[in-house]
Amino acid sequence: MHELFARFRDRRVDEATRSKHRETVLTASDFIWPVFLIEGQGQKVAIPSMPGVCRVSIDIVLPELKDLVSKGLMSVLLFGIPHSKGIEQAWSNSSIIAQALPHIKAAFPTLIVITDVCLCSYSLDGHCHVGENDATCEVLAKIAVSHALAGADVVAPSDMMDGRVLYIKNALHASGYSHIPIMSYAAKFASAYYGPFRDAADCAPQTGDRKTYQMDPANGIEALAEIEADIAQGATSVIVKPALAYLDIISIASQRVRVPVIGYNVSGEYAMLTWAVSTGVLAESVIEETLLGIKRAGANKIVSYFTPWILHRLASVKI
Repeated sequence: MHELFARFRDRRVDEATRSKHRETVLTASDFIWPVFLIEGQGQKVAIPSMPGVCRVSIDIVLPELKDLVSKGLMSVLLFGIPHSKGIEQAWSNSSIIAQALPHIKAAFPTLIVITDVCLCSYSLDGHCHVGENDATCEVLAKIAVSHALAGADVVAPSDMMDGRVLYIKNALHASGYSHIPIMSYAAKFASAYYGPFRDAADCAPQTGDRKTYQMDPANGIEALAEIEADIAQGATSVIVKPALAYLDIISIASQRVRVPVIGYNVSGEYAMLTWAVSTGVLAESVIEETLLGIKRAGANKIVSYFTPWILHRLASVKI
């Protein structure tokens, strides 16, 4: 009898066979761990809307980093959460980020330390700007230079002001830091998935919302235009945020542009899956499945609060 169909099930008969035919594989180097840093010593403050994630002081994060670096962590993304508001803290040489960077770089010289460049955790109104677009870009450039001076390997503007990549690039060049890469949040959508992050970073807008500067979730063509514009201004990699509802943007961008595309597996995505797993609604394997989906869509790297979980998972797998 002639075969009239392909027998795909032959590829799935057991785990060894499935592994042989597996197209997408997660590795430790795929992940960037986001960390919320606070002032003080011995501080580890739980974030109720993000079970398992905490705000931590630098002395607490160092041993946590040691464990994850031993499991293959290559990149960390730092967010500074000040004790009190005031935007001048964001670029101060005594800011949380400026204080933390030398300690992290001394302890882990090969770890790529990325710093978030924004104002929302420092501003009184919780917004990412100081009013006028270009004036905000000037402030963001000052923050980026202060981070470079303190030892940042990469700066990551997350504000969504027009032209801020060019302002930051020019300021870095003028200050002697032309070698510092810019990882731009190029397609950051005005998303409801950010709710838990705003608890973590104490940055919920006090008035209005962020729809005048973050992207309309309906616009895919515009997202690609934003990505291309940031690359033209000097971005060396781009972030699509959130990841799950915007896998199409990750996929198209990864095929179209010649810089790394990073998917940000955001706080709301983390909270949903954590709740579903903790209640037994979904099996824990849904976490790895979700991260695989982001990589399969085309993400070169993934920013995820699940980074500790997946690194422990990958380290436990027998090769």
